[in-house]
Amino acid sequence: MHIRSLGRLLAAVCLALGSGAALAADYTTIVLNTTVDRPVDAVWSKIGGFCDISAWLKVSCVYTSGSGDLGSVRRLADRIDEVMVGKTRYSYTYTQPNTTILYHGTLAVEADGPQKTRIIYSLFYDQAAPAAGQPKPPDREQLTKRFTAALESMKKLVEGK
Repeated sequence: MHIRSLGRLLAAVCLALGSGAALAADYTTIVLNTTVDRPVDAVWSKIGGFCDISAWLKVSCVYTSGSGDLGSVRRLADRIDEVMVGKTRYSYTYTQPNTTILYHGTLAVEADGPQKTRIIYSLFYDQAAPAAGQPKPPDREQLTKRFTAALESMKKLVEGK
């Protein structure tokens, strides 16, 4: 994605968020984690690519822009676009630009001892009742179940079980 295109996308997101400012937001977070018996580099090499999600969430993933670096766009299940908005050596954060709930997710890993790694998945979104005609925000229980299963899948993938 070109810088100019990314700038237009961010401006559109800010405009969309600003236009809904009159509605009361109800931001929430879901933070899930698990520990695996592998060193951090080995874990990240298995699950840390932006489209590695296809292996542990069991959805299709293709890059529609970029190749997995900051600003890359991935399409999940042929219908959900996600833009990488942050990246470190062992983490990335993405957003869904086509949603009205300010949805963001972060996948991160950190050392938890010499041969152990903690995998952390964080979600942030607005769970407030939507304005008329807007889609309903995801159900917290449903998201928790889905990403708990994703963490279990990542653990199996990393530990070879």
